[in-house]
Amino acid sequence: MHINSIDQIKLAVIGLGYVGLPLAVEFAKHREVLGFDINAERIRALLAGHDATLEVSDVELREATGLRYSASRSDLAACNVFIVTVPTPIDEHKRPDLTPLIKASETIGSVLKRGDIVIYESTVYPGATEEDCVPVLEAASGLKFNVGFFAGYSPERINPGDKEHRVSTIRKVTAGSTPEVAEVVDALYREIITVGTHKAESIRVAEAAKVIENTQRDVNIALINELALIFNKMGIDTEAVLQAAGTKWNFLPFRPGLVGGHCIGVDPYYLTHKAQEIGYHPEIILAGRRLNDGMGAYVVSQLVKAMLKRRIQVEGARVLVMGLTFKENCPDLRNTRVVDIVKELGDYNITADVFDPWVDAAEARHEYGITPVAAPQPEAYDAIIIAVAHDQFKAMGAEQIRALGKADHVLYDLKYVLPRNAADLRL
Repeated sequence: MHINSIDQIKLAVIGLGYVGLPLAVEFAKHREVLGFDINAERIRALLAGHDATLEVSDVELREATGLRYSASRSDLAACNVFIVTVPTPIDEHKRPDLTPLIKASETIGSVLKRGDIVIYESTVYPGATEEDCVPVLEAASGLKFNVGFFAGYSPERINPGDKEHRVSTIRKVTAGSTPEVAEVVDALYREIITVGTHKAESIRVAEAAKVIENTQRDVNIALINELALIFNKMGIDTEAVLQAAGTKWNFLPFRPGLVGGHCIGVDPYYLTHKAQEIGYHPEIILAGRRLNDGMGAYVVSQLVKAMLKRRIQVEGARVLVMGLTFKENCPDLRNTRVVDIVKELGDYNITADVFDPWVDAAEARHEYGITPVAAPQPEAYDAIIIAVAHDQFKAMGAEQIRALGKADHVLYDLKYVLPRNAADLRL
């Protein structure tokens, strides 16, 4: 093994998105870092000093003097430790799509040298690093795993839009393919993680730990969503119930809603894929996924019923959907389930205007074929759905939001943005 201490490390971060860029910036406070991304436009924007994800401020980018950017594979050859932070999405059939991970591994493998270490941060199922990525590295480099090169795993724990829990203040799980490599990987992350690290006993344990973090949240939210469906049928306000139950010290503070994003709505499918591959059918996890994936259709069905009760013409109606991102106060559109609401409204021949001050219109068109309105028209809508709890929407208040609707309209507050009696419907 050639790397015996972190002083010998020449670091590259592969993939400069929501996970990779904040990580690269943090490491650049302590050492020289090469930030690599195949998206040349992304590199140009970062060189110009702006991060479109808003995870890193322009000031932080300017201060990251130890960070240089490249979209050229040849620049990676000078590095000996590679941290991979590319996306791990699911395909249209909800199966893991390892394409970005495999392509990143091929790129690294083409420049891999004896003694190098490849650390993966992307969320995967247990075994993916050693069973799917390592063979690609071996084939591309001609080197043998744990003889010519080594691997590590340290799952990302980035929370998009969260300015309190940052890279350095979230405890990090680390692992390596040998005990010696595990110590080097752990020491590298200890350089930037102020709250400490947890060295897992193996890469598979670290992979499993990550994938169950969001699976646990997904199942808990599914339970609350199911309770909301039950309480709605009983005419009981779900938020009032949760507030009452929350007075007990060990009641978990989950809330109903749409479950999207790159993590909670995706990671469980990685675990269930692997479980089914080894012959086990995971009933609770998949049931939670089905319930959460069906919430968009449920919301629209409730809205349509309320419109019919008010004798508002459904077909040809115009509805304002406030919010498109997967969560509040960030521009992240990945796997947003607000699109389920928009699609379902279309099935009723309802015209949906989407308004979101956080969203890049070109990205929304490219990803979902949705062109957000720059500003909603006053007194124009038969119904309004508050789908995302952006601070801008909270600041508007009930009166200003109501002013966007026609004289007779339905206001559906999915996110408890308004006081209880200010909306016609709540989840």
